[in-house]
Amino acid sequence: MAKDDYKGIWIFAEQEHGSLEPTVLELLAKAQELKAHNGESITAVLLGCDVGQLAETLFSYGADEVIVADHPALKEYSARPYEKALTQLVEKYGPSILLYGATPLGRDLAPRIMVSLGTGLTADAIDLGFDEDGVFYQTTPGYGGKILAHIVILEKRPQMATVHPQICAPIEPRTGVSGKLICETVTVEADSDYEVIETAPAENAGKSIAGARIVVAGGRGVKSEEDLNQLRELAELLGGQMACSRPLVDNGWLAHEKQIGQSGITVKPDVIFNMAISGSVQYQLGMQNAKCIIAVNQSEDAPIFDIAHYGAVTDYRKLTAALIEELKG
Repeated sequence: MAKDDYKGIWIFAEQEHGSLEPTVLELLAKAQELKAHNGESITAVLLGCDVGQLAETLFSYGADEVIVADHPALKEYSARPYEKALTQLVEKYGPSILLYGATPLGRDLAPRIMVSLGTGLTADAIDLGFDEDGVFYQTTPGYGGKILAHIVILEKRPQMATVHPQICAPIEPRTGVSGKLICETVTVEADSDYEVIETAPAENAGKSIAGARIVVAGGRGVKSEEDLNQLRELAELLGGQMACSRPLVDNGWLAHEKQIGQSGITVKPDVIFNMAISGSVQYQLGMQNAKCIIAVNQSEDAPIFDIAHYGAVTDYRKLTAALIEELKG
């Protein structure tokens, strides 16, 4: 196919056990913005077994079409069958854009599709759009978050990207809408080298910080586990959750599931307290859409103050102790 023959915005509709990954609804909202520019239809692609019932949800959140490839070998995610199935569909329909959530599954599948199709891929994009010449671009941090790079895929199609979660809010679901449902047959077989024996939630996983309304986050300036426990006490008194930037995960004090940032979790709380966090670009990407950002740092030049609604240049331990005392009343 010639480059100009590729048409359509495709969203890989990731699902697990019949439930859509939340990032899918965010991607459908972003696709609406892209469609407003290029006028191309939005197609959600569902791979799985007995997952056709999810089409109604996808239509309500903005999909014009839903392609369902239903096969027993696709019941559980397995890299080779998923790669073969999606490659067959792309080669048949020729979309111009194909987007995945930057989830563990999306980050595994997208590079495989890139290789099988011989196209390009932008990893962990934080924005998508069209420039003044109508060229589709993907924005991603580079050089450790020091710059933002605009990447374009000029010749190869489809143009692909994995997109960081919670970059775009889903639209309000529409009621009474429908679209074109396409049931496709794909030629795949189960991977004999790969078998899912059992799935279970992670031990002591607790609530995800992604949905927390109040977050207390500690950073590199937290020098001891005792100080971390002080922040944890503040989070509990506020009815919120404890989180952190990468250094505290590297120290082994908190699990990766508590890390905010490009390589961690994206949060959108009502309030976030950033305690002893300087605020690298990579960290800011994970919390910049919070409704109220509070920063506490001893350095008045800390980048976190550039996006904070309220800030205090002081020792976070003194301020935390005062807040705890006030809350205990």
